[in-house]
Amino acid sequence: MGLQIDPEVLAELALLNTGGAESEPPPVGDVATRRANSERTVAQLIATRPLITGVAVQHHAMDTDDGAAVALHWYHATTEQPPGSAVLYLHGGGMIFGMRELGGLYDWLARRYVADSGVPMLVVDYRIAPEVAHPVPVHDCFAALGWLLGHAGELGVDPARVAVMGDSAGGGLAAAVCLMARDRSGPAIAQQLLIYPMLDDRTALPNPELVPFVTWTYDDNVTGWQALLGEKAGTDGISCYAAAARASDVSRLPPTYIDVGDLDIFRDEDIAYARRLAAAGVPTELHVHPGCPHAFEGMAPNAAVSRRVIADRVRRLQTI
Repeated sequence: MGLQIDPEVLAELALLNTGGAESEPPPVGDVATRRANSERTVAQLIATRPLITGVAVQHHAMDTDDGAAVALHWYHATTEQPPGSAVLYLHGGGMIFGMRELGGLYDWLARRYVADSGVPMLVVDYRIAPEVAHPVPVHDCFAALGWLLGHAGELGVDPARVAVMGDSAGGGLAAAVCLMARDRSGPAIAQQLLIYPMLDDRTALPNPELVPFVTWTYDDNVTGWQALLGEKAGTDGISCYAAAARASDVSRLPPTYIDVGDLDIFRDEDIAYARRLAAAGVPTELHVHPGCPHAFEGMAPNAAVSRRVIADRVRRLQTI
C-alpha cells in the first residue's frame, strides 16, 4: 500500500495552503525567501489559535562570551505552585529561522506546554545561521542552560530537575547540549526531549517514498546545514556538537524521549539515534507516528494524532 498521510492532517494542511497559488520552491541556499515564507505561514497559523490563559512570561537577556546579548523568555504558570522542575526549550527553524520568523508560534507553544503540564520553560532566542556559524548556536544554548541553573534559586527551580527540550533544529541542539554537558562533566541534565530532531548533516539524498509528503524538504535541509557548516556540511570531521548523529559514543546521556512522523525526512536518523541510545543503556522512549510529516502537530493541531503527541510530551514533562 505504501506510505500515506493521515487524512485529518491532510485536511488541515489543505486549509493552510488555500492562501494563494502554489509558488515555486526556493532554490538551495535561498535563506531570505524561506524566512519570508515562514513568517507568512506562522502568521496564518497563529491567527487560528485560541488564547491560552494562566501563563506569564518574563523577558531576560544573557551576555555571551563573545559580547552578544541573547534574549531569554521565562514562561511559568500563574494558577498553581511551581513544581520545582524546569525545561530549557530550544526552538526549531532548520538552523536558519529565529524568533523573528517563529516567535509568535513558539510563544503560543510554550504557553500551551506550561498550561498543560505546569512545568515552566526557558525559551532561548539563540543566534542563527548564516549570520553566525557553528559553534555559536550550540554555545548560546549551552550558556542558556548555565543561566537557568545559575538563577534556579530565584526561579524556584531544583537544579537536579532541569530538562532540555527542542524541536527540529532545536531538537538537534538539545541533543548537542546534552552531549556537551556529558563531555564537560556537567551540568547534570534530568532528561532530553527531542521532537523530530535535526541530527545528521548527511541527510541530503531524497527518499522518493517521502518526497510527495515532506513539509521540510531535502533542499531546505541542505540549505540549513550549509548555512551552519558551510562547504564542510556532509563531509568527514563534523563535530557531534553540530550534528549529534556524528557522536561516536552516546552512553551516559540523560533519559530520552523522541518522537517523529514517518513522513519526515528526519525519520531514519531519529530512529537510528534512538536505537543507539537504547543500545548504550540510555532509557529511551521513541514514538514514530504514521501518516505524519515534519511539524505536523504545529500545522494540524486539531488532528487526533496531534492531540495524542502533545499529550505524550506533556506526560513526559510531568515526570521531570
